[in-house]
Amino acid sequence: MRLGPFDTSRINVRSSSAGGGGARRAGGIGCGTLVIALIGAVAFGLDPMQTIGLVEGMQQQAGSVQSGGGSDLGEAEVCTSSAYATEACNTLTSLNTTWESAFNRAGIPFEQPFLDLYRDGRVTTDGCGSATSAAGPFYCPADKGIYIDTSFYDQLAQMSGTGGDFARLYVIAHEYGHHIQTITGLSPQVRSAQQRNPSQANQLQVAMELQADCYAGMWAGRNRNLIEPGDLEEGLKAASAIGDDTLMRNAGARINPESFTHGTSRQRMEALKLGLESRNDDACDVFFEAG
Repeated sequence: MRLGPFDTSRINVRSSSAGGGGARRAGGIGCGTLVIALIGAVAFGLDPMQTIGLVEGMQQQAGSVQSGGGSDLGEAEVCTSSAYATEACNTLTSLNTTWESAFNRAGIPFEQPFLDLYRDGRVTTDGCGSATSAAGPFYCPADKGIYIDTSFYDQLAQMSGTGGDFARLYVIAHEYGHHIQTITGLSPQVRSAQQRNPSQANQLQVAMELQADCYAGMWAGRNRNLIEPGDLEEGLKAASAIGDDTLMRNAGARINPESFTHGTSRQRMEALKLGLESRNDDACDVFFEAG
């Protein structure tokens, strides 16, 4: 995808591990959003169900920790620290521009997320507890941050069979979709519904994840003039590689639809295509209409 250069005036980026691997420390209680635990489970050879339990446990922990340890690099330095970082900053600039425009047209206040890039280590969020590389990319609604361990991109290339850039952009755009769900108020509504009706918790979680996939497709669709040949195929391969059924099968686990948290490979591909072809975020509401 032919993204333009990053604009530090339009993004909020930091690095928790730059300059020695120190994690950013913060206090708070666990957030309600699940990270993409199954992705990390397969990428790092762990059982997916155990990974989900581990990450949920870290996110639900309460207590306080001392502040300090974050990177002091400026945004431009973070964005030029590696090829992955530059690409991520270019993507965030485009995502902010696209979504802010959509919110302005709807007359809704917009708030940017921040992006935290780290590698091969542990990150501690401002409200969602701690996570290691095994957690995979995730969004923390408590601090409105997108956390990306860039080493995951190497694993994603192996999982999807493509080293193309669009697979990586899809990951960031998906997590950005969770930010949209948070600032529009959908995320807390879904969390409340899950608490009221635990038997529907997984079904609602899948709807959240598929909508985030659709939002990722919408962003790409609204920037279709920047899409290059092969980009769509790369995105679909990535979506297929991280479907719950595929992840469970590859991990040697029994495929159990009741344990799905992100949707099947087919569902994730169809959600991405829906957003890309419709170019309309309203089309992504379909995942909650049935309920």
